Amino acid sequence: MIVPMKKISVLVRVKDADSCVAGLRSLGVLHVEHQRTPSGKNISALLEDLVLINRAIAILSEIEFRSQHSCEDKAPHDWRFTAGHIIDIRKRIEQLLEYSRNLKNNISQWQAWGDFKPEEVNDLNRKNIFIRLYKIPVKEIKNISKGIIIKKIKVSGGIAYCIAISREKLELPFKEAALPKMGLKKMQEKLKEDQALLESIKKEVKKHNCYLKAFLEKRKLLEKELEFYQARNGMAEAGEIVYLAGFAPYDTVNKLVEAAKKEHWGILVSEPSENDRVPTLIRYPRWVSIIKPIFKIIEVVPGYRELDISLWFLIFFSIFFGMLIGDAAYGAIFFILTFLAQKKWQRKLKDKAIFNLFYILSLFAIIWGVLSGTFFGQAWLPGWVRPLVPALRDSLKVQSFCFFLGALHLSIAHVWRGIVKLPSLRALAEAGWIFILWTAFLLARTLILGDNFPGFGLWLLITGAALVLFFTNPRKNIIKGISHGLGNLLLNLVSNFTDIVSYIRLFAVGLATVAVADSFNKMAMEVGFGSIAAGILTAFILLLGHSLNILLGPMSILVHGVRLNVLEFCNHLDIKWSGFSYQPFRE
Repeated sequence: MIVPMKKISVLVRVKDADSCVAGLRSLGVLHVEHQRTPSGKNISALLEDLVLINRAIAILSEIEFRSQHSCEDKAPHDWRFTAGHIIDIRKRIEQLLEYSRNLKNNISQWQAWGDFKPEEVNDLNRKNIFIRLYKIPVKEIKNISKGIIIKKIKVSGGIAYCIAISREKLELPFKEAALPKMGLKKMQEKLKEDQALLESIKKEVKKHNCYLKAFLEKRKLLEKELEFYQARNGMAEAGEIVYLAGFAPYDTVNKLVEAAKKEHWGILVSEPSENDRVPTLIRYPRWVSIIKPIFKIIEVVPGYRELDISLWFLIFFSIFFGMLIGDAAYGAIFFILTFLAQKKWQRKLKDKAIFNLFYILSLFAIIWGVLSGTFFGQAWLPGWVRPLVPALRDSLKVQSFCFFLGALHLSIAHVWRGIVKLPSLRALAEAGWIFILWTAFLLARTLILGDNFPGFGLWLLITGAALVLFFTNPRKNIIKGISHGLGNLLLNLVSNFTDIVSYIRLFAVGLATVAVADSFNKMAMEVGFGSIAAGILTAFILLLGHSLNILLGPMSILVHGVRLNVLEFCNHLDIKWSGFSYQPFRE
């Protein structure tokens, strides 16, 4: 659930400001809201230090600079000098790489002309023996003046690479190649030197990898120091008094009040106003907390005054996972992989929720696969394994179930909104939208699946529309209330139908997963096991096909399973994901 917050204001004398900020940091419960933009020399210096150390850490973290051999972690004598030195080396590497790229381009360009010394050509030019390099169409060579000696070096695509020699200055109407600064051989030697120097410099960077841990620890200290000065310099002043404001969970207020009494601070505790930007803190019940990793991945936070959908997200996301993967064998593989991952990494991870989440998701995939009789596809199973629910092999019935699931999912959103609005009459408008959703469900079955539209469907629509019209914004002035409801109805009527239809993606993606498995199974069986080579090829095809499905499955979950919860469901629940996380000021 979203934890209620209290707005906290702390007042102290100017001379006690630093100790007050330090005391609040040690309590670690107040999300600070700056009363003015923090500024000052100390903040500017810390920001510059953070830029410097972040660049050094980024360089040492690059794969090419990671030391292959474990080195003893140590702290540099002067971290600023060391970080600056690492950055300077990186700039030198970039310069050498750019110069090497240019050399490679020049070598490629002059390979066709062969090796020569440009300085000797310039010497001959000064002695009135003029030498130029031209690219001349082969058929044009015979038309060149006889006073000019033409030597062909190479012919490619009807174009001759030629040397033109004359006692007079040359100006032929062909593309001239300007002399390079150095000959081909010298370019190649220079490239080798640069690459050797490049490797040497890279080794020097790798030697500094032993400072990475110290840099990371130093960055944490700098960030904490910056946070302190931002909180201090973000305080508002009123004569001899400065004050700091922020938000704290309701159950931590006593801790702040006790500290204020002990330290002789002034403290004001109040309810956040409608205009306050209140951070969001969500505390999950233990059995729902397993959904936290998904919210961390998609990085969304509900607004403080919005609703926490964790429970419904977990339930429907699990169902969507089972339908989208749709194969009991794949579910079993995910279960086994989760078990192996837990064995290897559980001691390194503080939060074990990710493992429990994947166990549940894997079980839903197994259950759906067993119900539909899908184990590494379906085509090879007839006669061997029968689905527990034969209807799940019927495309029309599965599509109808998807529409039903969509109508149910979105109806839960409106039921919840209605409960929140009680005892206001506006809750009846949510009942109206539920009627409209189930009308959209019947219409989707009619238009897409070819079912007959039942007679009561029209009455559902009329009843739903009437409730929306009259109770979206009930007022004493009935005309204004109805006009508001009419606008809402016109804006959202069609989207209700499209939202229901969008749940067909569960059928489409699940069907694609089975189709890919069946296709590879068929290809493999056509090759067969008639020989050792054929057996190896068959095994390779099966491994490739099913590995592809297993890899693509989680991607489809993130795209489709998350979308239906975060967009369609939350849109009907009026959740904008406009919040930001509660981040207490602490040590």
